[in-house]
Amino acid sequence: MPTARQVEGGRRFGRVLLGALWRCEAHHRERVPAGPVVLVANHSGFLDGPLVFSLAPRGVSFLVKQQMFTGPLGRVLRTVGQIPIDRSRGDRSALGVARAVLERGGAVGVFPEGTRGRGDVAQVNQGAAWLALQAGAQVVPVAVLGTRRAGASTGSLPRVRTRVVVDFGEPFDLAPDRALPGRERLRAATERLRDRLAEHVTTASATYGLVLPDDGLVEAGD
Repeated sequence: MPTARQVEGGRRFGRVLLGALWRCEAHHRERVPAGPVVLVANHSGFLDGPLVFSLAPRGVSFLVKQQMFTGPLGRVLRTVGQIPIDRSRGDRSALGVARAVLERGGAVGVFPEGTRGRGDVAQVNQGAAWLALQAGAQVVPVAVLGTRRAGASTGSLPRVRTRVVVDFGEPFDLAPDRALPGRERLRAATERLRDRLAEHVTTASATYGLVLPDDGLVEAGD
């Protein structure tokens, strides 16, 4: 189980490191509430996770694909309180850990698109909505911009001193429709989450003048 001290220590170190390499901007950090919250972000570049983790106003435990938990990087991820998840199946163990983080009043980060692509939130998986509903957590949409230039691979990093932006949206509740059966209730909540995140990403892109990659490039194994 990730501890608050682990996550907070990693967040502070990450902010210093990333700030030394890129021109990082964090907007509307005050919108992230106290208590249980699920941060959902669009995903187009390798730097997205470290950016949101480091620039958030509070510690966040992200669900990270288990393939990243090998070697030195894996040790770092575990040290700073991130949660490995097997994306090839419904990983109940990982979701259980994330739910426990929320139930103790913590914050969990999810990239609901599931993999890096254009980052336009055309489709999402159901895990983030399930967590929010199960834990009674609020959801904060997060737009991440500038982490991959057009034509670059999804595993690439932006050039040093590139401007990168993380913009936190207004929190919202995924109030379940009790008139719907369980699966339909989750499907409706997932679509609402997708709509809110996609709208926020589009608005942030126009506001900060940073467009999403237009090639939709995704590398095998990403």
